[in-house]
Amino acid sequence: MIEPGKAIEHGEAGSLLLVAIVDMSPPHVAEGRSYEDAVLALLARHDGTLESRLHSTDATTEVHMIRFRSRAGYDAFMVDPDRLALREQLGAAAPTTRVLEIAAPHERRAPVKAATATRVIEVAEPH
Repeated sequence: MIEPGKAIEHGEAGSLLLVAIVDMSPPHVAEGRSYEDAVLALLARHDGTLESRLHSTDATTEVHMIRFRSRAGYDAFMVDPDRLALREQLGAAAPTTRVLEIAAPHERRAPVKAATATRVIEVAEPH
């Protein structure tokens, strides 16, 4: 069982591991990065942690590894009023995000190709 307030352990039962691929709108890279800074700061409200944040060499794409204590935490994060307000304020400058749910190797049911170990669970388009 996962205890509230306790750090999420890698591979902890019930946790949800996500990789977000965030593409910035080319003329609005700085605004997109500021938005990402702000929304990633909201993760803790929903028992989420940012495990890794990488940037492409041209700074137009970020890759985030995010772990939530549960799917309910992720669902709550997605409808967080502050997150939604930040996205609305950014308008057309908002990044486009593709989120993949990642399965740990021990969670795979049968030998599969590496590409099938992920599942796209959301594609967010800018308003």
